[in-house]
Amino acid sequence: MKQHKAEPARIMVSGMRSILLSLLLCTLAGRASAAPDYGNCKVSGQRGSVKLATVVPGALSVRPALPAPGWWNGDSPDTIKDGFEYCMAANMAYRAGLDRLIVVNRSFAQVLTGQARGFDIALSQITITDQRKKVLNFTEPYYRSDQGVLVRAGIKVDKDKIKKMRLAVEQGSTTLQYVTDNIKPVEPPKVFTQTAPMFAALAAGQVDAVLFDTPIVLARAKQSNGALQVVGRYDMGENWGGIVNKDSPNLAVFNKLIRDFKNDGTLRDLTNSYLAPNLGADSAKLPVFTP
Repeated sequence: MKQHKAEPARIMVSGMRSILLSLLLCTLAGRASAAPDYGNCKVSGQRGSVKLATVVPGALSVRPALPAPGWWNGDSPDTIKDGFEYCMAANMAYRAGLDRLIVVNRSFAQVLTGQARGFDIALSQITITDQRKKVLNFTEPYYRSDQGVLVRAGIKVDKDKIKKMRLAVEQGSTTLQYVTDNIKPVEPPKVFTQTAPMFAALAAGQVDAVLFDTPIVLARAKQSNGALQVVGRYDMGENWGGIVNKDSPNLAVFNKLIRDFKNDGTLRDLTNSYLAPNLGADSAKLPVFTP
């Protein structure tokens, strides 16, 4: 009799296990079939056509430089959903069969010394130099840049007057060496570890001009509602590339992706979508200053 009474209990337990197992399988299937998240970016090409070994499975971890309107649209990693470099990374992730991007905060100094970890590629408007190549691997260039001169509205600048101005540059940038060796201002330039306080110092009148990548300062001027303006540029013949650490296995794949983006119009489309509307002016029409 005891054996017959226990049988319904065993049947009930077995049934509950089956139900729980079905629910678990449904949940996992739902996760597996969830749509990839690339923010507001349009992706193209063949999904999964290349393979990347990433620090987080199923995701591409990317280090930006913030703030960088037009390149990374948002003030913090959690708020960024599009921009030239963000969407370039989204296309890399898509073609590598990855489902999402992870935006990673690392200091510029850490990245340049090869000490930063926890990301797959840095896309931070970084100029390719021989000195930096000693500790880092650069991808093929994806953008040509020069240095714009950002001032408060109404300030007149020429190649001679700028030598007497209080200039601001970013620490570790190629601009610092260029200013010191070529422009040779009367007062040594003020060096900032980050761009946000550098632009704030200009707005507050603590410095007279910021020298920084022309696309970035054009976007900053447009955002200022007329408070700031870009008055010229220095053509330093610079090219930007992505950065991976020396031990990364992904350099060849990133190079292939960038070549493909150039050939299939992806970089052109990103420029038209995110740079042209954000810059507010054609950088090629700015006066070129000579030291």
